Amino acid sequence: MNIVDIIEKKKSGKALTKDEIDFFIQGYSRGEMPDYQISALLMAIWFKGMDNEEIANLTISMVHSGKTVDLSRIKGIKVDKHSSGGVADTVSLPLVALVAANGVPVAKMSGRGLGHTGGTIDKLESIPGFQVEFDIEKFIEIVNRVGGAIISQSEELVLADKKMYSLRDVTGTVDSMPLIASSIMSKKIAAGSNAIVLDVKVGNGAFMQSLEDALVLSKTMVDIGNSLGRETVAYITDMNQPLGETIGNSLEVIEAIDILKGKGGMRLSGVIETLGGESLKLGGKAETLEEGKRIIRGSIQNGSGLKKFAEIIEAQGGNNNIIKDISLLPQPEFKFVVIAPLAGYLHFVQTKSLGRLANFLGAGREKKEDKIDLSVGVVFKKKIGDFIDKEEEIATIFANDKRKGEQAALDFLKYIEIKDEQTKPLPLLYYRVSKEGIEKLFNEG
Repeated sequence: MNIVDIIEKKKSGKALTKDEIDFFIQGYSRGEMPDYQISALLMAIWFKGMDNEEIANLTISMVHSGKTVDLSRIKGIKVDKHSSGGVADTVSLPLVALVAANGVPVAKMSGRGLGHTGGTIDKLESIPGFQVEFDIEKFIEIVNRVGGAIISQSEELVLADKKMYSLRDVTGTVDSMPLIASSIMSKKIAAGSNAIVLDVKVGNGAFMQSLEDALVLSKTMVDIGNSLGRETVAYITDMNQPLGETIGNSLEVIEAIDILKGKGGMRLSGVIETLGGESLKLGGKAETLEEGKRIIRGSIQNGSGLKKFAEIIEAQGGNNNIIKDISLLPQPEFKFVVIAPLAGYLHFVQTKSLGRLANFLGAGREKKEDKIDLSVGVVFKKKIGDFIDKEEEIATIFANDKRKGEQAALDFLKYIEIKDEQTKPLPLLYYRVSKEGIEKLFNEG
């Protein structure tokens, strides 16, 4: 078997066998194949695609290119959640606490922010003392003791994905559906959970710009997960505006605490309730999605979710007094208020640009090695369809660099559109995709 024959075969649109996929994935992981040949194969996959069997074989081969995590010593059905990334996507922190509070163990491995999207690990590191690096033994011990933990993804998982992603980034093959699906699912499967809930964002703040693409990706990932023995359900959710009300690391921790106190925004709460309800259903703690959602709401109302979040913070070395005193979190030096120049309805938000605005202040990174400022960011409580008064305070910029803060306050208004005519709020949930099929969750028009 040789790599040139495999490139030729895919170039002509034929399906690759499991052995052929293993040959190039394992060979590339071991450094036995040059980048230029794998680049050619990636481009052939981009043009010719892959069928479901090929994608499943690609995923499992990528899983076996590195270490895998054995969570069998954690009691119960382990449920994992993955978001395809967005702006103000403050879901994981409250979700893990709420699901764990109801007896479904959550052993979550998360990443850092890159580009316009925030990262769960960066948010957690804004909590004084919070540790995200643990060996697997300690990780399992914490989950068995308190029910949930969130740690940084191991560099030793899915080695092929790290190498291939760097190559895709510079060869124009990032947006290949088989490559996106296998990249996401290989990491989730290697991380060892029994069931997976996927949050696939769609809109101008997401990697998926159209509902059609989001549906294809969701269906592909659900098929992969179920074919490899992991019950997998995907929700397609809106990212045509920031999901929550804060963009930035310590700001999003404050918002997560507010959610758990029952004070959060409707859209963020709605996604958490739905994904949490689905997690309880997959974890065997609810018969139906509606029952699961009711349990999640109850855990916010009775404070058990907040109590569980405090336990997780303490178990991972953090100061859980932040729940009572948010001034213990990193604090910015400057605050700038954005004033509405006219009255009207909020029609449009350039979501990706708001994410990049927070990055400009220092909240995110454009390159992996960039340092970030955990205290800065943007608070924006308005949603599409809301009425705004002239000279109303519509956003707050938090900065440690005065010049950047002033500039961000000016730039903010470029990224929203206010008009006289009324407009409807956007749907929050578009589709639920499972092995049973596709369920529409919104009304058009």
